[in-house]
Parts: sequence; C-alpha cells; structure tokens
Amino acid sequence: MNYLNHELNDHNKRDVSKVITKLMFSLVVLGLTCTSCSKDDTVAQEEQNEDISEVRLSSEIDKAASVVGDIIIDAYEGQELSDANRLAEDQLRNGLPDCVTITVVAQQGFREVTVDFGTAGCVVNGHLIKGQIVFSYTRNPEAQQVLITYDLVDFFFDAKNIIGRKTLLKEWPNDSGNPQFTHTLEMTVIWPNGTQASREGLKIREWVEGFGSGVFSDNVFEVTGTWSTTFINGNAHSYQVTTPLRREMICDYVVSGSVDVERTNFGGTFDYGNGNCDNQATFTFNNGTEIEVILN
Repeated sequence: MNYLNHELNDHNKRDVSKVITKLMFSLVVLGLTCTSCSKDDTVAQEEQNEDISEVRLSSEIDKAASVVGDIIIDAYEGQELSDANRLAEDQLRNGLPDCVTITVVAQQGFREVTVDFGTAGCVVNGHLIKGQIVFSYTRNPEAQQVLITYDLVDFFFDAKNIIGRKTLLKEWPNDSGNPQFTHTLEMTVIWPNGTQASREGLKIREWVEGFGSGVFSDNVFEVTGTWSTTFINGNAHSYQVTTPLRREMICDYVVSGSVDVERTNFGGTFDYGNGNCDNQATFTFNNGTEIEVILN
C-alpha cells in the first residue's frame, strides 16, 4: 500500500512537473508574442509620427507655393492695371513692401517682370523672402487666356531654398464668371537641415472676391487640384482637394477646406477648419483617429 502510494506520488509529481513546464513555455511564448506586438506597435507609432511629420512639411511647401503664386498674380495684375492707366504707381505694389524691387521690360505685346527681394531678404506678410521671381507673358487685353511663365532665381522662403520653373494659365471668365489661374507645379524644396522634397501637380485658383479692385487685402481665392510630394528618403504622398481651400489675403493661413492624403499603408484627411483665421488644423487617419496640427 505504501509502495502504491509512493508510485502515485511520483506519478503526480511528474504530472505537476509537466504542467509547470507547459505553463512556463506558454508564458515564454506569450511574453515573446507581447514583446513582438509591443515592438510592432512601437514601429507602427514611429512610422505614423514620421508620416505626420512629413504631412506638416508638405503643408510648408503648400504655403511657399501659395505665396509664390500670390506674388506673381499680384505683380501681373498690377502691371496690367498700370498699362491700362487705372492705378497710380504706388498702388501697384499691393501687399509688397518698399524693400521689394519690381522691374519691367516691356516690348510690343510682351512683358518680363522681375520681383527682386534682394540677397539679404525682405519680410513679406511675415515671411522672410530672398532672391527673385522672374515671370513673362505675352500681353493681349482681348484674350481670354494668358500664359505666364516664371522662374525662381536663388529663391529662399523662410530659410527654405525653393527651386522651380513653371507656368500659370489665367482664364477669364471661367464657368462661374470669375478669373481662374491654373498653376502647374514643379518645384523642389530644401530645408536648412538637409531635408528635401519635390512637388508636382496642378492647382486651380478661382478668384472669388476682390477681382479688379487693385486692393490686395480684399482678394479671396478658392483652390482645388491634385499633386504629389516625394521626399528624398523615397516616401511619396499624393494629395487631392476634397473641399475647396479658401485663401483670404488678410489671413496668413488657409481658413477652410480639406485635402485627402494617401501613402502606402497610410492615409487620412487634412482639414483646415471652418473659416477662422488661425494656425489650427486637424488630421484624421483612415481609422478615425484625429490629431491636432499646428501650422507654421
């Protein structure tokens, strides 16, 4: 009887030992799995943070491209009004300060305009701009379309080197009876820390308020279009305006509108708000997660 009890005790000990071994193995596997999940979550979070960082940088390209477009349109309209003797010389500068030099080469039906911010730079609407914007066009007051070709020469926008040469097509009137500028985008932006990105695409600006007044501050544009941004590390983003972006010249920021952003394994909607002039925006991931974005 004692012998049988001894055998049963040994047998029970072996069973317990097996259970403990299996339990320990399960815990190790679970630990490795959790560690793997934790690492995967960390990597995913780091990739998400990187993506959002690039979305912010892309918004800086948007700002630079918009300001370049603003300056070209204002200088072009000012020159056209000057040719028509509708405004005095000091009224043609619109929002440009005296530190900006505007030079016009006029030939029969042709204009070349150089907007020079100098090598030391000039502050325009809160942005330090250096270098030149040189644009030309063939003048035909009766034409419903005017093609403006521009070059950026040693151009810097808030310490970012902007390299580009492209076109603006003015059409008047569009289907809504407003002037419209189709901006073909092709530029490279280099940040002071060496980060670099290129931009290609098309932006359409409809001039919805202030046309022909000769006053810079009352101009309002609504912007649509599609474009892509490719960073030097190979990351590529595509953008499509889903709600027109409203730009009021009295405000340094887009006041409303939204853009869809897509990238491999990543996507969401960048929203500029409902009309307030502020540096607040939101980004909503495709999974519904929303974060606040502070615009530069």
